[in-house]
Amino acid sequence: MAASVPRCKITVLKRTLDQDLIDEYLEDTYRGLGPCECFRDGQEFVIEGHEELAKVPEGFCPWAWADIRKDILTIQVGGDMPGMKRAGTAPSPAR
Repeated sequence: MAASVPRCKITVLKRTLDQDLIDEYLEDTYRGLGPCECFRDGQEFVIEGHEELAKVPEGFCPWAWADIRKDILTIQVGGDMPGMKRAGTAPSPAR
């Protein structure tokens, strides 16, 4: 019998953009970008078990999913992320 894996809720806390880094490092074609349009601040996604880790959740940014999928797996199996104040949480790279 397979062990039960807890649900994982992903919450978009805040979308940000570092214009100074864009200006310094990216080509001019990337100027004028805004925060990621795939998400809204406060938006939530729930992942039910390992099976759902195999696919990008509906409405989720594929690039962001590729970045955080391994962190979700770590939390689902009981791991914690270094430096986090609360157990069972993980930071996400800004997009």
